[in-house]
Amino acid sequence: MNSNEIVQLVAEASDDKRAEDIVALDMNEVSLIADYFLICHGSNERQVQAIARSIKDAAEEKGISVKRLEGYEQARWILVDIGDVVCHVFHKDERSYYNLERLWGDAARVSLSVGQEG
Repeated sequence: MNSNEIVQLVAEASDDKRAEDIVALDMNEVSLIADYFLICHGSNERQVQAIARSIKDAAEEKGISVKRLEGYEQARWILVDIGDVVCHVFHKDERSYYNLERLWGDAARVSLSVGQEG
């Protein structure tokens, strides 16, 4: 899978656990960290953990290794590093505080097809 397909896969995995405000940023022109950032949030710690676990499971089911999973125990900001795609799963209170969309405002938003019936 290429990184564009991976970001769609993890967006769908997030949506399956009812993640809110799912945003993907194309980081190719603004950072060497990753090709894409996926940013979303959940309303409570259990939901944040479920979203991160869903992302991890979806990647592993496709044979994609998860390089790092950080912040799972506290569930305030879980980072799921899938190499070219880095997922930031926030608790809703933390998301507005860190505001990664503004911090990486130079990055183009990627159109995602989640939450649609097909």
